[in-house]
Parts: sequence; structure tokens; C-alpha cells
Amino acid sequence: MALGFSFLFSGVVFGLSAGLSPGPLLTLVISETLKHDVKEGIKVSIAPVLTDFPIVIFTILVLSRLSNMLALLGVVSLLGSAFLVYLGYEGISFKGVDIEVAQTKPQSIRKGVIANFLNPAPYLFWFTIGAPLVLKAFHIGIFPASAFILGFYVFLVGSKVLVAVVVGKSRFFLKSRNYIYTIRLLGIILLVFAVLFAKDGLELFGIIGKAI
Repeated sequence: MALGFSFLFSGVVFGLSAGLSPGPLLTLVISETLKHDVKEGIKVSIAPVLTDFPIVIFTILVLSRLSNMLALLGVVSLLGSAFLVYLGYEGISFKGVDIEVAQTKPQSIRKGVIANFLNPAPYLFWFTIGAPLVLKAFHIGIFPASAFILGFYVFLVGSKVLVAVVVGKSRFFLKSRNYIYTIRLLGIILLVFAVLFAKDGLELFGIIGKAI
């Protein structure tokens, strides 16, 4: 049960980080909210639910077939560590968001789906971080794996919805200390996960032994 909650915690952290950190989809959430209203921003927020399913299934199936190729999985873990270092650095150096908007016709869901589908971040995340964690959780049981996925998407979508609601009331939130410090804290936590992924990669290569 404790391991299940550790995977839930991982999903929550990664979901919050992906949901609150600047990127194409968050920019679209903010711009659609400012150009139109909160409802349009929320429509963009649900795009990952509509686009990520094939990405998740594909990456899990591919990596599950490579489960006996330890060296290749080690490479994936080290790539995941490098990606987390990049995301962590982006987080701890975050200084706020500036958005300039122009009035256009709302087509929020379509824009959100296109932006997320063409964004390389979901593919990188699920191939190097998400799918390896889900497969690791499946070795323990269905609950840890489900907890990770549920925690990730509830907080990914929920955090973007929260941003839309708050920005709808005050665009100054994007420069507020609370927002900046939250992103920086998440950046620090991602760096901790980067160390854990690097450790897993080195274990898969046999460079260091597994802790008993």
C-alpha cells in the first residue's frame, strides 16, 4: 500500500509540474482565457485527456517488449534523468509569464488538441519517464500503476483548470510570488527524481548494485 501511495505521489508531482510549468498548452490555456473567458481556457485544459491515450498505450507497449533488454532500458532511464534535469532547471529559474493576446474566434478544444498533439513534451515524458514508471508499478500491482496515471492526469488537467480560473480573475497571478515559488519548488523535486532515474539507469547497466 505504501508503494502504491509513492506512485500516486509521483503522479501528482509530475502532473502539477506539467500542468503549471510554461509550455504551448499552458500558454494556450492562458491566452484563450484572456481573449474569451474562463470556459474557453478550461476547454483547452482537457486536451491531454483527448490526445494522450494513444501516446500512453504506444509507449507502454514498446517498453514492455524491451523489458529484457536491460542496457536499452538503462539508456531510457538516463534519458529520463536528463529530461528531468532540464525540466527541473526550467522550474528553478522560472520568473513568471508574460502573455500578449489578440482577439480571435474561440476554437479552444480544437486548438488545445492540435497544440498538445504536436507538442513533443508528452511523447518525451511518456517514453522516458511515464511509461517506465507505469511498468515498474505494474510489477507491484494494478493499484500503484492506476494511482500514478490517475494522479498524473487529475493534477495535470486540474492545475491547468485552476490557472484558467485564477487568470480569469487576475492576470497578475502569472507574475505572483506564489506561482513563481510553486514552480521553483516543483523544479527542485524534479531534480530529486532526476537523481533517482539516474540511479535506476546505472543499476540497469550494472555500474552500481541495487540497494537491498
